[in-house]
Amino acid sequence: MTKHIKLAGHTFFSAASLLVIGLAATEAVAGDRHGNMSPAAIYHNYCSVCHGDRGDGESRAKSSMVPPPKDFTNPGVAYMLTREQMINTVTNGKSGTAMTPWKSQLTQKEIEGVVDYVRTTFMPAASSDRNNRGRVVYAEYCSVCHGERGNGKSRASGSLMPPPRDFTNAATRAELSRERMIKSVTYGRPETAMVGWKSQLSDKDIQAVVDYIRTGFMASSDVAGISGTTSGNRGHLPAGQAAMQQTVAPVPAPAPAAKPAAPVNMSAAMPKGLKGDAMKGAAFFMSNCSTCHGATGDGRGPRAYFINPKPRNFLHEASRADLNRPAIFKAVNEGKLGTEMPAWGKVMTEQEVADVTEFVFTRFIRPTDTAKAAK
Repeated sequence: MTKHIKLAGHTFFSAASLLVIGLAATEAVAGDRHGNMSPAAIYHNYCSVCHGDRGDGESRAKSSMVPPPKDFTNPGVAYMLTREQMINTVTNGKSGTAMTPWKSQLTQKEIEGVVDYVRTTFMPAASSDRNNRGRVVYAEYCSVCHGERGNGKSRASGSLMPPPRDFTNAATRAELSRERMIKSVTYGRPETAMVGWKSQLSDKDIQAVVDYIRTGFMASSDVAGISGTTSGNRGHLPAGQAAMQQTVAPVPAPAPAAKPAAPVNMSAAMPKGLKGDAMKGAAFFMSNCSTCHGATGDGRGPRAYFINPKPRNFLHEASRADLNRPAIFKAVNEGKLGTEMPAWGKVMTEQEVADVTEFVFTRFIRPTDTAKAAK
């Protein structure tokens, strides 16, 4: 039996255990060199001790590893890992994990063979190029906060408030449309750690990563594939046979490509033919709205500290991309459920709502247009 001691999150194996492991590895290597093992046998002898017979990371060694071994059956992981990445990891190991380099024990051909075995046996999603660009963008830009499984569990999540979106959550799937997600990636989200990526990603890349998230993590309640789940008698299958009996839930087909959302018409007129008076609206805003939204419209008024979710920051790019006169009028008139934004239409006339709408729009949303018109 392998003995180990865990201190401060690190695992220390006893000398006797290391000797046993070393002898086992030596025997396996020797057998490989003389027996020319198949990729399946290499996986069983070298990889299954950590990644499990089914490639799902469910092994006896799992509890002593931080971070845990990769679950190759997870569609999110399957989309994220390229063949080249896996070959490099098997060859050179991965710092900060228990994954050691195997280049001194396995030939390049053997490494490529076992990687291909893992991909075809446990990672059916990896055999398709669907959403490939979206997968790459997600891995490079999004996974640091949203996690490699799209569930918001990342090393950075503990320091983010509010926390990153969990795309595997049913409520999130019901709330987020494709168009809203594209806008969020493009312009960011006010009062969150979600920044706008339009200066670093093309429109095509933004659409690709949104479609990847929606098909990879949001398509169904089990699409994210939670590591650690068990079913039937999987834990009782003989070693070496469980991997050959692996059954992976089918990956959902991609949603039909949708046209990009049309930009908001920022020149749209006030509803009901109204004309707002910005001067009158300014007086009302400073007396009633600035305590939350701030005198400069930045969402940091004196009451903002006590409010969650935070008041709208009118200076944020997302606000300036979405809030035209009709949108502001509607928000002021009807309020917004789930926030402290009241329905001012119950105590104001439509003209007064139009006045404050005109002030917010010309002062915060489109100040440059106002300045140009004044010249």
